[in-house]
Amino acid sequence: MARKPLIAGNWKMNGTPADGAELARGLRDLLLDPPAVDVAVFPPFLSIGPAVDALKATSVVVGGQDLHAEAKGAYTGNVSGPMLKAAGCGSVLIGHSERRTYEKESGELLAAKVRAALAAELTPIFCCGETLEQRDAGKALDVVRTQLGEGLGGLTATELSRVTIAYEPVWAIGTGRVATPQQAQEVHAAIRAWVGLTWDAGSARAMRILYGGSVKPANVAGIMAEPDIDGALVGGASLKADSFAAIVRFQETA
Repeated sequence: MARKPLIAGNWKMNGTPADGAELARGLRDLLLDPPAVDVAVFPPFLSIGPAVDALKATSVVVGGQDLHAEAKGAYTGNVSGPMLKAAGCGSVLIGHSERRTYEKESGELLAAKVRAALAAELTPIFCCGETLEQRDAGKALDVVRTQLGEGLGGLTATELSRVTIAYEPVWAIGTGRVATPQQAQEVHAAIRAWVGLTWDAGSARAMRILYGGSVKPANVAGIMAEPDIDGALVGGASLKADSFAAIVRFQETA
């Protein structure tokens, strides 16, 4: 069975709950005709409720941008998987490069977060990607394989089937630079091969792998034309309903 594309919008730390509700309503109105792809949005925590309310009559999945590795406890300022689930979330980002960089999240912690997401019946979108220095040093594939092994290597094939991977070269996030479709495809193919070697060929064929890094309406079709790219994790272009909807509808305008 062909992998259905997923277009996901990461709103990051932008907007008030009222802004989030307005953005979600705008997206809802632009997607009245069901798109040919799966769609998800990841608002800031305080905007999850308004987004869920605005999108409840649609197929758009709302997710969290992070979660704690524990289900509950004395962890001031954190949000757990069960809390996200109760708020109406169906997915959660784990290991985004900004979390790795600014919050110094380790592979061990991210592995625990993946398990916490699965326990809460959330779909983890596990992010991986290299810095510019690592790419220039010829270490991009090694870095990505290491990150994947640390975060996902302990899963069974059944558990892995509930995970989505997102490749996001750090040097192409929020910089206006974007990996060429060929550069992205090379890493996506390597990720799929790694999944096949670590688990099995069936897991590799089924794995949905997204590309994240300055995806815009103007470049999404070229990126999505590559055989191992199954969707996009969109940052800045997801903060405007019309630009995000144009990315979602890429197949109709290509």
